[in-house]
Amino acid sequence: MNLKELKEIIAMFEETNISELDVERQGMKIRLKKGVAGEISQQHVVVPSQISPSEKVKEEEVKGGNLIEIKSPMVGTFYRAPAPDADPFVEEGDEIQKEQVICIIEAMKLMNEIKSEVNGRIKEILVENGQAVEFDQPMFLIEIK
Repeated sequence: MNLKELKEIIAMFEETNISELDVERQGMKIRLKKGVAGEISQQHVVVPSQISPSEKVKEEEVKGGNLIEIKSPMVGTFYRAPAPDADPFVEEGDEIQKEQVICIIEAMKLMNEIKSEVNGRIKEILVENGQAVEFDQPMFLIEIK
């Protein structure tokens, strides 16, 4: 599913009387939910890897053995924290757990939580807060434990 298709789905959803919509296409899940007044109050996009985490780790292993890159699953804006005045999800040197939220990518005003696929330690954060990211762009270098 590309950005144009996602925009079309959201536009169609906003024009209907439907209060909640779940769509799954091409490995991407989208959940839209309207508030009481018909305004969209909650929108979530869950983008699972299109290959299993174990295959992804193998694909992304960096020479040296126990380092992997976590790459952006979409085009958008990278945010290190849930809000401008909040602490970052992770810092370099932090220990992380599988399924732990490590950043947010905003795409079309949808905030997408990006979770770690492995246990490990943040070796390096490769993207600046507020920076635009491309699909498959490396964002983190993780030392696997």
